[in-house]
Amino acid sequence: MSTAAPLRRPRSFLAFDFGARRVGVAVGNTMLKQAQPLGTVSALGDARFAAIGRLVRAWQPDALVVGVPTHPDGAPHDNTRRALVFARQLHGRFKLPVHEVDERYTTAEALSQGASDVDAAAAALILEQYLRESS
Repeated sequence: MSTAAPLRRPRSFLAFDFGARRVGVAVGNTMLKQAQPLGTVSALGDARFAAIGRLVRAWQPDALVVGVPTHPDGAPHDNTRRALVFARQLHGRFKLPVHEVDERYTTAEALSQGASDVDAAAAALILEQYLRESS
């Protein structure tokens, strides 16, 4: 009798580095535990969600990941609230699970790595952090 654990299908994710004017986007999965920057959505309001909807349809992720910024000591600020509202809006519009990740320093790290699209690179760092912490 075999006692091997059942194989789990790799799960895919879209991740977002939320900003008031731009949202960085990345994609990744549990098999490789790596993320790839996709680009930045610069639209606002309904146009922003239309652009994200196109990405959701194209990539068909199992879940979404949103970086939630805080002060270095972990205290919330205005963008913390905005990112949490954005996460709830994603869940409401796309009916997918949304995971929130502490994203302190991801932009600074993306800049230090010389990223050409800092927002998308920060989204990739957020997703890789989620993939490391959720395994």
